[in-house]
Amino acid sequence: MQDVQHHGSNFQHNISGCLEAAIGEHGLAPSAYAAWLSRIEPHVAALKDDYRENRLALLRIVEDTADIDAAEAALARLSVGAKTLVFFGTGGSSLGGQTLAQIAGWKIPGVATEGQKSRPRTRFYDNLDGETLAGVLNTLDLAETRFIVTSKSGGTAETLAQTIATLSAVKAAGLEAQIPKLFLGITEPEKPGKANGLRTLFAEFNIPMLEHHTGIGGRFSCLTNVGMMPAIARGLDIRAIRAGAKSVVDTLQASKSAEDFTPAVGAAMAVALSKEKGIKTLVMMPYADRLGRLAAWFVQLWAESLGKGGEGTSPIGALGPLDQHSQLQLFMDGPREHYLTIIRVASQGVGPKIDPGLAKLACADMLGGHTIGDIVAAQAHAVPEALARAGRPVRTIDLAKLDEKTLGALLMHFMIETILAGRLLGLDPFDQPAVELAKVLTKERLAKGA
Repeated sequence: MQDVQHHGSNFQHNISGCLEAAIGEHGLAPSAYAAWLSRIEPHVAALKDDYRENRLALLRIVEDTADIDAAEAALARLSVGAKTLVFFGTGGSSLGGQTLAQIAGWKIPGVATEGQKSRPRTRFYDNLDGETLAGVLNTLDLAETRFIVTSKSGGTAETLAQTIATLSAVKAAGLEAQIPKLFLGITEPEKPGKANGLRTLFAEFNIPMLEHHTGIGGRFSCLTNVGMMPAIARGLDIRAIRAGAKSVVDTLQASKSAEDFTPAVGAAMAVALSKEKGIKTLVMMPYADRLGRLAAWFVQLWAESLGKGGEGTSPIGALGPLDQHSQLQLFMDGPREHYLTIIRVASQGVGPKIDPGLAKLACADMLGGHTIGDIVAAQAHAVPEALARAGRPVRTIDLAKLDEKTLGALLMHFMIETILAGRLLGLDPFDQPAVELAKVLTKERLAKGA
């Protein structure tokens, strides 16, 4: 089998399972693969120019430190006397932060370190639900809770609704005088002639604000203070996160061709499979609990960036080995329209060891003497092999270690991969024009019912 591996900054990226040599007629022929790499070449060159001429803030944020210093100081002030930190924000204002927080154990019961246990608890409320919010506000000790509210435009209706309801609850609890110490906002700087509801609201209560980067939108904001605040809250090394992301930008600058740059290879492959082989669905399937929210973050990144003008492919988030028991049947034997990305974290020798005697008693002799990590590693390697034998395109990304630097590199890899895929498709990966209509119609319905 032809082995096409690309050693990224902190991981190995292998697309062999997408090529004709591995999966026969359902894979890309060498000539088609070469043609699509050639097509993406000018877009890689343009991306290098974007960096050199400082046209794309995402590529330069990895070199900044002032915003990190400000975020650390703001969170330190906010955390005084706090037992719980609540993050309000939706979509890109939350998913990146969740992704970072999860590698420190957020939303995985029982794995918090001693250092994390001494920190305030971290909660995210990114979906608007009246019953949920009522329960939250009725059960939290508001005097010991701090609220971090993120909206780039300052006009996100869901986030404003959560914030206003919470302010009212805090006032009703007799804590109005404490409001400047209980809240922190992240939104764009004030612009003459442009309304910013969150900034206006928080100014009325003297609530401190951090500036949301004006050149980096929500789903690309995970490396800004939007994503860094939850990472700080969980005790992560945020400078290492940015260093990992910077290593991908450095690789871009050093690359001699598109084939040298793994995000370009990934983008070319995704678009080529769509156009040449009818692939309609991309599956992001990490084999690690701590990467579960990465899959959810990727779904928004890919869908909202590329689903325009009839273009795009539908992303699905999955989690291994869990979803081997729910979705894999479809991926293996359903319509030939799925392309899988399997992310594997080295796990051999990790976790409890299975007692051979008990394994034999349970008619599972093969498990005896192995650790839980051994079993997951075997599954994470068997599934791509099975997919390839079934003629289903699959790429693998192997992480020697899941830490801040590696996650920073992964996040930057997928963001650049998405940008390059968009440019290869001839569309703007940074806007989201179609969702605006739903916002307009929502406002109209609320106005009619007022």
